[in-house]
Parts: sequence; C-alpha cells; structure tokens
Amino acid sequence: MRLLCCSSLGKATGISAVLIVGFALILNYFDDDTVPVKYLSMSEDIEAQQEHFRRQNQSCFILGASGETGKVLLEELVQRNIFSRITLIGRRKLTFEGEAYKNLVQEVVDFEKLDEYAAAFQGHHVGYCCLGTTRAKAGADGFVRVDHDYVLKSAELAKVGGCKQFHLESSRGANKDSSFLYLKVKGQVEAEIEALDFDRFSIYRPGVLLVDRQESRPGEWLARKFFAAVNTVVTSSMSVPIQAVAKAMVSNTLLQPEKKTEILENKVIAALGKTVKK
Repeated sequence: MRLLCCSSLGKATGISAVLIVGFALILNYFDDDTVPVKYLSMSEDIEAQQEHFRRQNQSCFILGASGETGKVLLEELVQRNIFSRITLIGRRKLTFEGEAYKNLVQEVVDFEKLDEYAAAFQGHHVGYCCLGTTRAKAGADGFVRVDHDYVLKSAELAKVGGCKQFHLESSRGANKDSSFLYLKVKGQVEAEIEALDFDRFSIYRPGVLLVDRQESRPGEWLARKFFAAVNTVVTSSMSVPIQAVAKAMVSNTLLQPEKKTEILENKVIAALGKTVKK
C-alpha cells in the first residue's frame, strides 16, 4: 500500500511539474515586454560604470529601508559602494551589524508631520522609495495614507531639497484609472510624482515579489510558491525575485536615461537584476 501511495504521489508531482512548465511557456509566449539592448549588455562593463559613478561623490536616501525591498536595496548599495553617503529616512532608527554600515546616516521622522522634517530631505542627489504597506495590514485608508500621501509628500520635499533622481518601487499594472484600489493608488502617485519634474524619475513595476514575507496570507504564500516555480523555467513578466528588484534599481541608476520619466516593467527588472553576480 505504501509503495502504491508513493507511486501515485510521484505521478501527481510529475503531472504538476509538467502543468507548471506548460503554463510558464504559455505566459512567456504571450509576454510582449521587450528588454532594450542597453540593459542586456550592461553587465559587460558594470565595474567601469560603477567606478565612474563613484567618482562623482554623490549621496542618496532610502525611504522604506525596513521593508522587504528596502532592506535588500540597502544591502546592495552598501556592497557596491557607489555613493559617498547613504541616508535612511524612517519612523525609527534601525540597528545594523558590520563595519560596512558604520557610516550610514539615519533620520527619524514623523510621516504625519513631514513638513517639520524637511531638512532630512535636503542635500541628496538620488532618492529611492520602497515605502509601502498592504490593505490587509493597514486597512484601505491606511494603505492610501502610506502608499500615496507619505510617498508623494516625501517626493515633494526631496524635489525642494535638490534631489535630481527619484526611483520609485511601484507595481505591475499600476494605473490611475484602475477600478482596483491598489493599482489605482500606485498609478496616481506615479502621475503626481512625474508632475514634480525631477531631472530623472524611474518607476519600477515588478510583478509578484518572490520573497518569504512573514505577514503573508495563505493565498499570497501559495502564489509566490507557484510563481517561483514558473520563474525557474522562463523569465516571466509575472514574478521576480526581490533581490533582482534591488539590483535593478541600483544598476539602472548608473545608466543615462533616454527620457526624464522611464517605466521599467517586470521583464526589464529581471534582466537588470542579472547584471551583477554575487
């Protein structure tokens, strides 16, 4: 009986694997996101680009460094050492171990009174925003407050403070006219930050983030496991490892944009995320 059960389980697993592969190939076939050559060829001279950028002696700030993407982004920036100063702007001071983190600057702010902390946003060349919450965690009003109000006000203060580049983690499907609150809010804040007229505004729209988030609900956990399996078969427009998002944000900073506002969809993010190997 045990042998029969094991045999049946093996067949079921095999069928599931075939279905996943088949579905992944279908997704890839209908995926029309193209990756520009400049992203595909970047890995060839990444070290030279980093050294050139490093000599410019620029500084940056990160919003949301305690979140899933923000933590990985900070680690990537510290390891690649392309900025002379990194400032974390958040509601509480974070603790780090290791010599590499000793020169971090931390600005503790009250996001409900950001105008009183305008000085924290002054003197930075580049800003990275990974700030965000979920409707399940904060409720609808709380979600809008964080993902729209806090993000937009931070961008406004950064612009006034002299920031030239603003890099925003958004979401695949973001659309200010969407009937879905999440995508609508993401699209609205994209449009409103674009209107601030930064010298460069880079929007990153990842799909399902492949990360073991502690607060995940069962449905979210299952979705991540599924898309992780798909991602091992093809480069899908549906999902991306969170490490790839962080790498893409840093690598893209090194490139000269073709226009003031650029939108990087999931497949481009995945390609840029492969420019640096650990």
